[in-house]
Amino acid sequence: MKSKNVTAIAIITIVLSVLGGMAIPAQDKYTVKVPNGLAFSEFRGYEDWQVVSISQDGNLIAAILANPVMIDAYRAGVPGNGKKFPDGSKMAKIHWNPKKMETFPVATVPGTLHDVDFMVKDSKRSADSGGWGWAVFMYDAASDTFTPGTLADKPPQGNDAKCGFACHTIVKGQDYVFTAYGRR
Repeated sequence: MKSKNVTAIAIITIVLSVLGGMAIPAQDKYTVKVPNGLAFSEFRGYEDWQVVSISQDGNLIAAILANPVMIDAYRAGVPGNGKKFPDGSKMAKIHWNPKKMETFPVATVPGTLHDVDFMVKDSKRSADSGGWGWAVFMYDAASDTFTPGTLADKPPQGNDAKCGFACHTIVKGQDYVFTAYGRR
């Protein structure tokens, strides 16, 4: 009996050692989707898109990026020329909590990631929201995970592809896009 207990303890110890040494895989952000809305995977590669502008939203700082389709439209004068962005235009707005740069304290730089917002022009899929679909993905630094924005977030976010429509209607004349392409 004593031999069986020693063997069982040894096996449990080995199993726990192996499991303890295994890393828990990080979340694949490209699997997250807004219920009834856009998926993070629809914006794969956004990290490499060109910067359109930067902004400060309340106490957050942001970089606004656009895919090549949208950059080409901006360069052609959209929306100032009265034309609309073509289907396939995509934007990402990355919000960070600001922090003071350690080596140059008068400068404010991105600190921890707060959330990532997306919008895509798809006039068929989003016909009832100006041709645009939106998504907000909140970031939790403690768990290194993204979750779809909710009405409990600040600002509140709807949980479908129309979550940005109400806010963006004030720029309907600019094809629902707030951000101008800054002179370079």
